[in-house]
Amino acid sequence: MAYELAPLPYDYAALEPFIDAETMKFHHDKHHQAYINNVNAALANHPDLAAKSVDDLIKDLASVPEEIKGAVRNNGGGHSNHTFFWRIMGPVGTEGVGGEPTGAIAEQIKADFGDFETLKKLFNEAGAKQFGSGWAWLIFVDGKLKVTSTPNQDSPLSQGHYPILGNDVWEHAYYLKYQNLRPKYLENWWNVVNWTEANKRFATAKK
Repeated sequence: MAYELAPLPYDYAALEPFIDAETMKFHHDKHHQAYINNVNAALANHPDLAAKSVDDLIKDLASVPEEIKGAVRNNGGGHSNHTFFWRIMGPVGTEGVGGEPTGAIAEQIKADFGDFETLKKLFNEAGAKQFGSGWAWLIFVDGKLKVTSTPNQDSPLSQGHYPILGNDVWEHAYYLKYQNLRPKYLENWWNVVNWTEANKRFATAKK
């Protein structure tokens, strides 16, 4: 069964002024759709693989034939990463969005990083220093939160890790508004982080 693009869980302008509506339209409607089109094309002759959820597909790249592995890794990864990305953000002004973390994730951040500001600094540095295109991530490994990054559309799922937070540092995620100022985009992104969703993901990661 072919993958399909789900609608955004909020309006294009819901993340203003931190992420502009025009960027969201291009990012979701064009870039995310392109990843879906490309992974569907790669899997066209492999119905057994196409029947998997995209996350399960990315978790088990070893099962993907070599001749389509690159296309699946890049485009399946793009579909998986972006589906996650839209959910880990939320409309400005919504309860549980932006500001300080709350709940269990806040307690774990304090235990592992000392305070939220330290996490933000490490996470923003991971995103800023990612050469070219890629992602900054917060993952849960061996009972602790850890900041990491990946190039291109590589997903922590392929390494056996479940992402709690992730920020897209491909230029298409920020260039219309921030141009070359990736660090400013990274700093402002925290205003739209959906801590309610992060807590749900943290609970799943601990199971």
